[in-house]
This record gives sequence, C-alpha cells and structure tokens, in this order.
Amino acid sequence: MTSLSIAEAAEQTGLTAHTLRYYERDGLLLGSVERASSGHRRYTERDLAWIQMVTRLRATGMPIRDVRRYAALVRQGEGNEAERLDLLLAHREVVERQLSEVTAHLRAIDHKIAMYESSVAPAESAAGA
Repeated sequence: MTSLSIAEAAEQTGLTAHTLRYYERDGLLLGSVERASSGHRRYTERDLAWIQMVTRLRATGMPIRDVRRYAALVRQGEGNEAERLDLLLAHREVVERQLSEVTAHLRAIDHKIAMYESSVAPAESAAGA
C-alpha cells in the first residue's frame, strides 16, 4: 500500500498541512496517522478517503463536535450503526433545508436577471439598428 507525506496529502485533499495536523490532534480522524521511521506522517488511501468525508461534512456545515462524535462512533466499530445513522440523517435534514433556502434565493436572482435582460435587450437592439 502506498502512502503519502503530509505535503502530498495536503495537495491531494486541498487542505493545508496545518489542517491535517489539526484534524488528527482534534480527534476527527479514525486513528493516528502512520509514521515513517523518520517520524514523519504517512497518509494511506484509507486516511485520505476519511479526510475527504470529514471535509464534506465540514463543507456542509456539520459542527466539529458532531464530526468528532461521528469519528468516535466509527472508531468504536460495529454495534452503533443506528447512532451513526441518526447523526447523518439529522445533518442531512440541515443540509436539505439550507439547499432549499439557497434554491429559493437563486430563483429570486434568476427572476431579477430575467427582468433586467428583458429591459436591456430592447435598448441594445435599438442602439444597434
């Protein structure tokens, strides 16, 4: 299995090395990142897949405490899937509500754009004639 240095993992995930260290230190990862004999962190494909999940949860507004809780549940292993599901379903509801609000805002913006396009288009056509 190949592994990446922290700089390579940062480049691949789009995060900074500082953020990767923070995720590990704050209990957001599934475990400690492997270390090379030199003591440098080495990230596996599993680490990167989990970091991508954490990044998605954070990007959709999941609070750090909930990400930490989710990671702790996954680390515990089988037997708490219902609790994991509840956590993700609750977050999904929040994301869907936000998406609905943003969609409504987009519709309002599209309405204004259509109004301006219809008022600007005739003026441009007349100017070109």
